[in-house]
Amino acid sequence: MTFGRYLDVDLSARTIQDYRIPEDWTRMYMGGRGIGARILLSELPRGADPLGPDNVLVFGTGPLAGTGFPGASRNVVMAKSPKTGSVSGSYVGGYFPHALGNSAYDGILFREQSEVPCYLTLVDGKAELHEASELWGLGVGETVDRLVALHGREAKVSCIGPAGERLVRCAAVINDRNRAAGRPGFGAVMGSKLLKAVVVVGNVPKPIRDAEKLREITKRLVVSLSENPGTKRMHELGTCTGILGNNERGILPTRNFKEGWFDSAEKISAEVLRETILTEPDTCTGCPIRCKRVVETEFRGEKVTPGFGGPEYETVAAFGPLCLVDNLDAIALANQKCNDYGLDTISVGNLIAMVMEACEVGILDEGLSWGDASGLVDMVDKIGNREGIGDVLADGIEHASAKYGIDFAVHVKGQEVPLHEPRGKKAIGLQYAVSPRGAEHMEAMHDTELEADCPLPSYGVSESMDRLSWDGKPAVTVTYENIRSFLNSAITCVFPIRDAGYEISLPMLREAIQAVVGLEIDKQGLVDIGARNWNLLKIHVAREGATRADDDLPSRLKQAISKGSCDGQAIPDDVLQQQIDEYYTLRGWDDKGPTKETLRRLAMQEVESFLP
Repeated sequence: MTFGRYLDVDLSARTIQDYRIPEDWTRMYMGGRGIGARILLSELPRGADPLGPDNVLVFGTGPLAGTGFPGASRNVVMAKSPKTGSVSGSYVGGYFPHALGNSAYDGILFREQSEVPCYLTLVDGKAELHEASELWGLGVGETVDRLVALHGREAKVSCIGPAGERLVRCAAVINDRNRAAGRPGFGAVMGSKLLKAVVVVGNVPKPIRDAEKLREITKRLVVSLSENPGTKRMHELGTCTGILGNNERGILPTRNFKEGWFDSAEKISAEVLRETILTEPDTCTGCPIRCKRVVETEFRGEKVTPGFGGPEYETVAAFGPLCLVDNLDAIALANQKCNDYGLDTISVGNLIAMVMEACEVGILDEGLSWGDASGLVDMVDKIGNREGIGDVLADGIEHASAKYGIDFAVHVKGQEVPLHEPRGKKAIGLQYAVSPRGAEHMEAMHDTELEADCPLPSYGVSESMDRLSWDGKPAVTVTYENIRSFLNSAITCVFPIRDAGYEISLPMLREAIQAVVGLEIDKQGLVDIGARNWNLLKIHVAREGATRADDDLPSRLKQAISKGSCDGQAIPDDVLQQQIDEYYTLRGWDDKGPTKETLRRLAMQEVESFLP
């Protein structure tokens, strides 16, 4: 890494010191998720309670954070997840990561638990813990406002809201009011440590080996992006372009994943959002795409304000078709409430859809019916406040479904399934099943990318593929996982890399990393770093007792989907198990994960002692 050190904070002893990153770790794992996972192998005890003092929370950056390289203003949050029971990671953008990249540290790790609410400031390389009793109980918006007023306009804030304080297991860590490190429940981990926020003022220039070369590469990437029609569409419509496209393909998750077509999709489309509630696009530091949406509207007399940004595809799909809600104003309000409580919208949408179906079939009597926009917004409040049934839902979909005897909860390893339908994109179904992190779409191969063209011939993907076919999917899943794993160690957003074209952008990314840290990475080196870091995650889950038997999909996704162009498509269990077996063979894994032979092939002998 560039600074070669993390800040090491003991919240109980209230001590702050440096944690030096060995040079060979940088060469082997590069940064971001790789370094975070490697730190946790050394520092996190096996069997630690995710919400106990032994859990270690990591904020990490990649080598390009702080440089202004497009897509590099991202950080990872890592710890043992209270959802999945093993180490996971969540990636988040905005402006906070750029500041952390210029903070004199490559990241921060937090140990133990504070006796009183606290927050950390890292100002131009100097760190200090402060009492946060007056901030405890505040929403994300007011927390950010108060901390910026106290520490100046340059201060960038990552914090939790009331959901994290109440240990809601789908609580998120929020950057800049509206960027969420969601999914694994790290907001609850922060809450368990009584850590309200991290405030960074980053004016320590990152050391760059060849600044002129980096500027030249950055310019080339920006030109490539400006010439790509996908970039223009993403700028104009944002990620919600996926609503109508997925609906047409019959893969827009609808009615708690029973259907693939939503009759009212046009009412919540990116086009309608642009023409009605959009005020402007937003971006992350250094990114020319500007894919983020900022909205303003109201629902039931409650204002939706621009400070909380606006809903992305996952959020619109989770609160919209998954729950049969076609009111964009209600969806925007639900999104704002999640940002202010500090909640993951994918998780909350799945929980609410499960409750709606449970009410429909008579398991629950909450008076919540399909399409009830007002009831959906109320349920967000109940989960964020742990009120009524929200108290049960706040402990996670696996816990709630077991308590109520629900057999149609849609999750993998305790993590709710994202809004990408695997019965119409078979490789993503395989990746959901095998991922150590639980169901996760950001490191999966989306089969639709390979329907018309072949974006990765240099990496062995040279023929188009039918998204409904299983042929060749284990091999291409491994390839994409390795590349996305590399991006998550860089850490770089996939959008600029994808939109410029992988064959163009991946060489640029390797050049940029060399310009910053002097690390020369060829194509095979990129694959190896990605594979090493994926294997680190698998070692973590194996240490907690997970085996091949835990890799599976929920029963709902093995049943035929109805409605839409994928009507009748299913994921038969025998086919899924065969695909998983082939995947394990390609990975070089036994029943528990990587073998010693696989680690040696990847030059990872130094972690052999961590194998179970």
